Order: sequence, then C-alpha cells, then structure tokens
Amino acid sequence: MSVDPAQVLRSHGFQVTAQRLAVLRAVASHPHSAPNDVIEIVRGEIGAISRQSVYDTLTALAEHGVIRRIQPAGSPTRYEDRVGDNHHHLVCRSCDRMVDVDCAVDYTPCLTPSEASGFQVDEAEVIYWGLCPECQTRDRQALFQEIR
Repeated sequence: MSVDPAQVLRSHGFQVTAQRLAVLRAVASHPHSAPNDVIEIVRGEIGAISRQSVYDTLTALAEHGVIRRIQPAGSPTRYEDRVGDNHHHLVCRSCDRMVDVDCAVDYTPCLTPSEASGFQVDEAEVIYWGLCPECQTRDRQALFQEIR
C-alpha cells in the first residue's frame, strides 16, 4: 500500500484502530489472501484478535470500497487492496494461486454484453482458469516419471 493506511481508513469514514490497520496492512502485503490467511497475519502482527473481528473488518472494508472481495467459484473468498480499476484474475486450478490481469485496453469486449437488459454496465468480473507455470512443470515431471 503506497498511501498511509490510517488516511485510507479516515477517507472512507472509518475510525482508525489497531485491528483495522492490521487487517488493511495484511491485505495490502498479501494480495488475494483468504480470510484465514489474513487472520494469521494479523495475529502475528498484533497478537490476540477474534476471527469474527477480522471477518467483520474485511466485510466492512470491502463494502466501503477500501478493499476488493474476490469470490472465484469453488475457491475461498479472497481480498486485495487493488480497487478502482477493472482488472481481472488468473487462478490456477491445481494450487489456487491467483494473479492480477489488467483489463483489455482500447476495445473491452468484457464490458459490452450481448444483451444488457437496460443495465448501465460499469464493471465486469472475469476470472481466467488454468495451470500456473509451477504446476505445469510439476505435472510434466509427474507424467515423465509415470512414463519411465
């Protein structure tokens, strides 16, 4: 996070607390983290904090646009602090690794549905699925071992 986390919280109407700062820093330093990962990071930073407190903070920050909630099908909810743009994600089917993918520039077919049903579209959520380079290598090595 390149800006002061306390200022980010204040600019969204939040009172600055150690718990909120820790959650925001955890999401910023570990993009695409699941709630359980955020809980462990926050506990490592500030010590005791309830799971519910972290979940409540994540929900409130996402609802106010401070962080983004990502919910890939069949995967745990994840959070990131990259907000305010229309980027997408690549998810590995094997290890669940997730990376950001910038939206297509110039012509953006993902923002032009074939039928908008009267909606004014301002965002599209696209998730690409496949195998990350590490899992591709591992799968090739496993196949090679089977052939031997």
